[in-house]
Amino acid sequence: MIKKLLLAVSAIIVIAIAIILIAAAMQADDLKVTRSATYSASPEKVFEQINDFRKWDAWSPWAKLDPNMTVTHSGAANGVGAAYAWKGNGDVGEGKMTINASHPYEHIGIDLDFIAPMEAKNKTDFTFKANGDKTDVTWTMVGKKNFITKIFCVFFDMDKLIGADFEKGLAQLKPVVETTVK
Repeated sequence: MIKKLLLAVSAIIVIAIAIILIAAAMQADDLKVTRSATYSASPEKVFEQINDFRKWDAWSPWAKLDPNMTVTHSGAANGVGAAYAWKGNGDVGEGKMTINASHPYEHIGIDLDFIAPMEAKNKTDFTFKANGDKTDVTWTMVGKKNFITKIFCVFFDMDKLIGADFEKGLAQLKPVVETTVK
């Protein structure tokens, strides 16, 4: 009787694992997360907050998650070549960002390399569009999902997880850019 029960439980476990692996294999290869916000500030004011990694602590959704996080700035002071590396707890992990494109008041492109908890290479873009006396900002991250990420995505919606952080960061950026113009 116990042998049959163990065999049944083993079969259920194997079937569950197979279903998870099949669902993961059917996941899209591409990851894309986009969020937007509008600010009562000029494109110049918003651009300067994002183009300089040293200013990110004022609005970044991850900056306050680990007060003991180690941050290193290197390369250019801002714009192309500016780099920001971090190493922190499980909430922030470890990685590096490098600005690869900086078109004043229009676009900033960033190479985003995660080291831990999972390795990933993504591209991040910020676009700025004047909208009367306001600025529309769009924050987008794109990358490829490896198989481990696909398994993770069977259980978690990456757009909702990362998107929530983008929304928080854009909300925290609002008072920073809107108070600097007054």
